[in-house]
Amino acid sequence: MADWSARKALGDPHEHAVARALQERGWTVHLCGQGTYPAPIQTALRNTNSALRQFPDMIAARGSALVTIDAKDRMPSTHTQRYAISRRSVLAGMQFLGMNAPVPLYYVLGDLRVLTPAEIMHYTAYASLHFSGSYYLINSHNAHRFDDVFGEVGALPRVQERHLRWAS
Repeated sequence: MADWSARKALGDPHEHAVARALQERGWTVHLCGQGTYPAPIQTALRNTNSALRQFPDMIAARGSALVTIDAKDRMPSTHTQRYAISRRSVLAGMQFLGMNAPVPLYYVLGDLRVLTPAEIMHYTAYASLHFSGSYYLINSHNAHRFDDVFGEVGALPRVQERHLRWAS
């Protein structure tokens, strides 16, 4: 697997594409996580096994809804019908959820399909592990459509839609 700076160079465009897609659906997005820290903090984090290394890439709000997102794009050599998601990332995601409930964490994959850490843990009973044991391999048909999770382009937040119906 490539080093962190190489993965970051591939991941940044995906993170920005996910942020744009959320904004098109009425979400306010703020980038966060390891990629937003100053270089000395990034370097120090690379030398730890802390779950902070896997902190979500962004936080977003629409109406009263609040979500966190970890954008996960495929490396150029992985063009299969499966997603490879790091076991460390999933473990950190489960820890994050435990400490920040009820705020959900979504993994938005390179094809803008969506999974949660809990779903990945569930599908491991039916999925293969990468030969190294470091990655869960999840069949892409298990993922949700982006629009089903975050709404369609131009859609009003559900809270506002309900408010508008009550007002009529």
